[in-house]
Amino acid sequence: MPLLGQAAMLLSFDVAAEAITEHDDWHTHEHLPERLSVPGFLRGSRWVSLAGQPRYFVMYEVAQLATLTSEAYLQRLNNPTAWTSKIMAHYRGMSRGFCSVAASFGLGVGHVGLLLRFKPQVAARARMRTWLVEQVLPQLPSKGGIGSVHLLEGALMPQMTNEQRIRGADAGVDWAILATGYSQDSVVELSSVDLDEPRLADHGATSVHGAIYRMDYSLSHDEIEA
Repeated sequence: MPLLGQAAMLLSFDVAAEAITEHDDWHTHEHLPERLSVPGFLRGSRWVSLAGQPRYFVMYEVAQLATLTSEAYLQRLNNPTAWTSKIMAHYRGMSRGFCSVAASFGLGVGHVGLLLRFKPQVAARARMRTWLVEQVLPQLPSKGGIGSVHLLEGALMPQMTNEQRIRGADAGVDWAILATGYSQDSVVELSSVDLDEPRLADHGATSVHGAIYRMDYSLSHDEIEA
């Protein structure tokens, strides 16, 4: 399994244009190291949009869902640093989800990713999961230019914290598909053929939102501990 752990936190957001450079410095040199020092946080990656919105997608791979409600993590969220407080005020349109890794196929993490966020109809959830896990997703990593693909399902509702109060209430994440690869053209093709919006909608997906990203920076817990 190319994702580390049994769960992941997905964040999608914009940052005010005048704060982008400082945001990336803060996120690289303070925020990611701080988060990856929390027990159970295994890897964090920042992605920047190549096509579609919002500008940023961030993923934290964690050992288990309980990591995201742990006292150690909540302590960080409720006691932001001065730099964090400054940067959070520039966040716009945050969506944040605590997800279980429902299925994962392929190996590695490519530098280009397709992120699809959607909400399955309640009556279609089981049927859609079966269709994705048994018929669609297992075939994708064998395509040229593609390395791995994952189905993530929102499992917990994040609680309000002091960090969230600074940036405003977050929207949630229902289900998401993340496909990564080494060819931008191949990843884009997934969004228009194998995982296009009409096909997903035919199987019960609503509110489908997709964007193409490039990996901007990644940090693992092992690097912090080294």
